[in-house]
Amino acid sequence: MSVFLQFGPRAETHQLSVGGVTMRVVTEGEGPAIVFVPGGDQTAEAYSEQFSRLSDSFRCITYDPRGAGETQSPPPPWTMNDYAADCAAVIDAFAGGRATVCGLSLGGLVTQQTAIDFPDKVQLAIPMGTSAYIDGFTRDWMQAEIDLRKDGITLPDYFLAPHYAVYAFPAKALHEPELWEQLKASYTERFRDRDPQATIDQWEACLNFDCREDLKTCPVPIHVVAFSEDVQTAPVMCKVVSDLAQNGTFHEIPGLGHVSMTRHKPDVVAKKLREILSAELVQQ
Repeated sequence: MSVFLQFGPRAETHQLSVGGVTMRVVTEGEGPAIVFVPGGDQTAEAYSEQFSRLSDSFRCITYDPRGAGETQSPPPPWTMNDYAADCAAVIDAFAGGRATVCGLSLGGLVTQQTAIDFPDKVQLAIPMGTSAYIDGFTRDWMQAEIDLRKDGITLPDYFLAPHYAVYAFPAKALHEPELWEQLKASYTERFRDRDPQATIDQWEACLNFDCREDLKTCPVPIHVVAFSEDVQTAPVMCKVVSDLAQNGTFHEIPGLGHVSMTRHKPDVVAKKLREILSAELVQQ
């Protein structure tokens, strides 16, 4: 089973080279542009289910970020500013220089940093499952995952899905037999051949991220989406972002986990995104 569902037949794949980075970019649809930024360890396909639900009204754009998929980039360390510059290059090349930016997890951090560094290019920012700074349990968990790989430890296949899925989906979803069989297959596939150094490099960029002060002066409207059952970035972490933002709004979706937008409840996430986009873009 594929790690993520594949894009539909109308999706187009491109290659963008800028600043020493060559990115695989996928686009679909016409209308106001939305650039979707994948999370850690995710490729563009993480947004295939959002493309299928939103490309009827919007120009959906996404890409493989540094450290994932087919994108090639200069060697690490990478900063969140590097990731934001990549996102800005995608906006220039495929959205006419201005777009909504939406990202989950690492992609949520990139979304914030892009709004901070390139406010003229970001019409609206929608970070999901995000934080202004990573601390507490999440910092210790991410550091443990980094140290595990630095110690050369490789998790066996039988451990991958039971270990990682619990951080991505709510308990209720994990006990749906049909969904669990899908998740077990896809998560085993996803993490089986993951380059350990790429994970280290991506996650260290997240742990070095701190935009708390910059959010206070960022003029871009920021709609923060939290998920009530999110273990990785609990709603309280997301609320800090909207509270600090100069123009922040907080949304909490009940019953969803960190990665519920794939396989679990993509319709619910797409409905919330459409609601935010329709209201905010009309106002602008």
